[in-house]
Amino acid sequence: MNDFIDELQWRGMLQDMTPDIEQHLKEGMRSAYLGFDPTADSLHIGHLVGVMTLLHFQRAGHKPFALVGGATGMIGDPSFKSAERNLLDKATLDHNVACLRKQLSKFLNFEEGMANKAELVNNHDWMGEFSFLDFIRDVGKHITVNYMMAKDSVKRRLEEGSGLSFTEFTYQLIQGYDFFHLWKNEGISIQLGGSDQWGNIVTGTELIRKMEGGHAYALTVPLITKADGSKFGKTESGSVWLDPEKTSPYAFYQFWLNVSDEDASKYIRIFTLLDHKTIEQLEKEHLEAPHLRILQKEIAKEVTTMIHGKEEYEMAVKASSILFGKSSTDDLAALDERTFLQVFDGVPQVQLSREIYEETGNLVDLLSDKSENLIFSSKSEARKMIQGGGVSINKEKLTDPMGAVDHTLLQDKYLLVQKGKKQYFIISVK
Repeated sequence: MNDFIDELQWRGMLQDMTPDIEQHLKEGMRSAYLGFDPTADSLHIGHLVGVMTLLHFQRAGHKPFALVGGATGMIGDPSFKSAERNLLDKATLDHNVACLRKQLSKFLNFEEGMANKAELVNNHDWMGEFSFLDFIRDVGKHITVNYMMAKDSVKRRLEEGSGLSFTEFTYQLIQGYDFFHLWKNEGISIQLGGSDQWGNIVTGTELIRKMEGGHAYALTVPLITKADGSKFGKTESGSVWLDPEKTSPYAFYQFWLNVSDEDASKYIRIFTLLDHKTIEQLEKEHLEAPHLRILQKEIAKEVTTMIHGKEEYEMAVKASSILFGKSSTDDLAALDERTFLQVFDGVPQVQLSREIYEETGNLVDLLSDKSENLIFSSKSEARKMIQGGGVSINKEKLTDPMGAVDHTLLQDKYLLVQKGKKQYFIISVK
């Protein structure tokens, strides 16, 4: 149990809130919801701030609701976007919603019998049968166009973007109705969201006031950016996903391991559940020896374990040591194929048929002629470097240039050749 507002403030996770929300939270268990746009079949780490907000809300003794926008996902939120997104069909949305449900259950406690157990709701359940005429008659009449046009997200889109379709323009009204519906039917008095959602959220509080004379509250968390100004959660290869098929646990671990010192001091508070005392001690140790990257290692451990489990975290650590530290053949053999290929992504590969591989008489032949001279341009170069102790296969140093080709194939198909300290090659046997 903790004070929700105090916890968010300490962790740098509080942007704006409506008046009197602190007193409202102190008066008893409250319910709040936060929406997730199901435009993909996985959350990415940009969603984690919202997820952690719900998690802290539940840990403070309150009841969290995660809303997946099966209806609003068909429209697309225009807030601070420069162009209209592609609309998704219902089958795709249903698939995405099911995937998000599964991922959210890793963070929130849905256990039956808990007074504040988490709930999952889908706004398509109440919006799907709502006719257009009913909506504009019963809901639309309560919010003026002037009110909707005054929102910063709308004004910026009209001034800087390519215009705003009527479909997108209605988004804030539909999101506002979600809040009204949940307030009336589920007793939800608070909507949580990113700071870019403030306009949409207060449209909901306005609908609640005008349609029923009720009172509701809003709280937003800041949008996370990196110290260099670039977008958080994006890499050269794209978004960092929670789905291991989209972003491998190794690549996920590496993302956190490689954040800057400035970002690490911010991220450890936002993305882990470590207590205040532990975090402050880690920050102190990091300042004393920043080259050890204590904060980065702890963040990578906590977040990777939370998303992918202890076993995948340990494999990611092993994989990292293969490239950046001392490791053994056993460490290399312990990697699954997905992690092995992720670690050595971009490393030059040569394909050998199993027949040619098995007929190759010695290491010099394997590493020169049989490998199409990709690794060594000549037998003499290969012989000289092996004799000098500069070549290894599967982390075993070679000593005899004429030695037999008898190394165990990794995953029954790969040999990892290391030439010097930093050059790697893969021989793929098929």
